[in-house]
Amino acid sequence: MVRLRVGSRGSQLALWQAHHISDLLRERGHEVELEIIKTTGDKITDVALAKVGTKGMFTKEIEEALDEGRIDLAVHSLKDLPTELSTNFEIAAVTKRENPRDVFCSRKYMSIEELPRGARVGTSSLRRQAQLKAVRPDLDVHPLRGNVDTRLRKLEAGEYDAIVLAAAGLNRLGKTELIRQIIPAEMMCPAAGQGALGIEIRAGDSATRQHLAFLDDAAARATTTCERALLNKLGGGCQVPIGAFAEVRDGGLHLVAIVADPDGSKVLRESREGSDPVQLGESVGASLLQRGGDAILEAVYGQEISAPQQP
Repeated sequence: MVRLRVGSRGSQLALWQAHHISDLLRERGHEVELEIIKTTGDKITDVALAKVGTKGMFTKEIEEALDEGRIDLAVHSLKDLPTELSTNFEIAAVTKRENPRDVFCSRKYMSIEELPRGARVGTSSLRRQAQLKAVRPDLDVHPLRGNVDTRLRKLEAGEYDAIVLAAAGLNRLGKTELIRQIIPAEMMCPAAGQGALGIEIRAGDSATRQHLAFLDDAAARATTTCERALLNKLGGGCQVPIGAFAEVRDGGLHLVAIVADPDGSKVLRESREGSDPVQLGESVGASLLQRGGDAILEAVYGQEISAPQQP
């Protein structure tokens, strides 16, 4: 029996994820300890995420604990994990993926199409905001922070006519009562890595990697590697208007991705098939940059985006 120390954020969803992984490890005969770590993103709760703009805002303090040897592995929502990991760390496992799509939640309305003009919709994501505005420019989209419970409570209290959340989080917590529509990826392209958990360890820790190998799902690894390669090519963190959705089809990969102006006035969409996850993600990312994604992202970042290498 090996003792493994697991690091996690303290939100309800993060704890569900950490307990889920801990239970699977215990089933394998391991002794598991859980350490809850407060991150920068947990401390800044009154500002829209897009305005904070800190890469790794939900992972930095957890990685510090990993680096210092206080924990042996960290459980992350993969979409929160920066695409460029420090050489000190590696992703030992990507778990079987929950539904990666976004969902429309409301007390009164059954779909995005059914919302009246000027309806107040809550989301903390520029990616969701941009795609909402693209299909419904008449909506009043407002920032929405807080954990899943907080967001649902604000919807119940009537502060919003509808909110958009990730299907995965609501499914995991069993809080699906207010889901009215699973939004098709064609209407709202999900975030890179959404629905998957990434298990991070110290680079070269082969013993821990071996203990976690059973958690690694081949399809989830391939699709999220592809999505994260695209995100990395675009220089994006989890708070920029970029969507990426890869699926395994007929033994290969199909990737659809978007770069959008935050006001929804322009949505660039690209889809392609391939067999190499990284190559496919990078080629779609390069194409989006060349088609005008660089100008959109430059305006969002407020700084110059480096020109992509020719594939």
